[in-house]
Amino acid sequence: MSTCATASRDLDEPLAGTAATARTWLLLEQPGPWGAKALRSSHLDPETGRALEAAAEGTGVRIALIRRPGRHADCHAPTRHQVYLGHTVPGRTWLRGAVTDDPRQLLDLDFAALGAGDHGGFGAAHTGAPLVLVCTNGKRDRCCALLGRPLAAELAGSGEKGAWEITHLGGHRFSPTLLVLPYGYAYGRVRAPAVKEILHAARAGRVVTDACRGNSAWERPGQAAELAVRTAVGEYAAGALSILRTDGTSPRREVTVAHTDGRRWQVTVDEVASLPPRPESCGATPASPARMDVTALRVLHDGADGHRPLGAP
Repeated sequence: MSTCATASRDLDEPLAGTAATARTWLLLEQPGPWGAKALRSSHLDPETGRALEAAAEGTGVRIALIRRPGRHADCHAPTRHQVYLGHTVPGRTWLRGAVTDDPRQLLDLDFAALGAGDHGGFGAAHTGAPLVLVCTNGKRDRCCALLGRPLAAELAGSGEKGAWEITHLGGHRFSPTLLVLPYGYAYGRVRAPAVKEILHAARAGRVVTDACRGNSAWERPGQAAELAVRTAVGEYAAGALSILRTDGTSPRREVTVAHTDGRRWQVTVDEVASLPPRPESCGATPASPARMDVTALRVLHDGADGHRPLGAP
């Protein structure tokens, strides 16, 4: 039986503009099994999980559970929980960590401030290896387990100390999927050697665009637009580009991308249906998910517009 990831790969479905959207990530270590809605169906107290979901709603904060790669005993013994907070807006990124004995303490956080980029002194700055978070939750989709778990285990076995499993990153059909913090870029259909390259670049403050789904700080049109500019001008510094504004409504949006050196680009992004239909998850009825197609890139210079090919500098 074909999987959703196989169908997506065979159809060469584009990856750009498919990352989950979150300006700030709150990651809570929770060993043991995970259900489809892990905050409410794991060994985390479900009342706490529901309260955290409610607290984060509409704030730009996305919450996920994480655990170290490997076998996960189904035990309810009390445990200490590693917690990470990461803000992904370029130029203002940060990643902080702490340990808690009681996840209910996280309800005291100011989620609106976190989403806006203010960590409020939470924990301590993370100075170790970049985090690589591989989606492995087979209760959401079997591709995440079949493809994600071996990748996470291989990374951990090779000495990547920042390797974790994560409950959900969206886009099961792009499995194995992963997120890299502190910069917030998501990737799909990657193998361990490519992930090593991605992490090597992240340590140097750079972004690998191959197999990149986009930066979670931006909505999907912005993700596609930023990656198009990076590719067009060969810019790979993580904090160099930002989305100034997005105009228009579906199916066509005009996205203004800015460089820290003052350059500006206007990128036309068309939202179109993916054809032929394909399952977005294993076992789901085939559908035509939206994809973000970059159809024009225009350089803005001193108020004068000049058309250039997508591959031109």
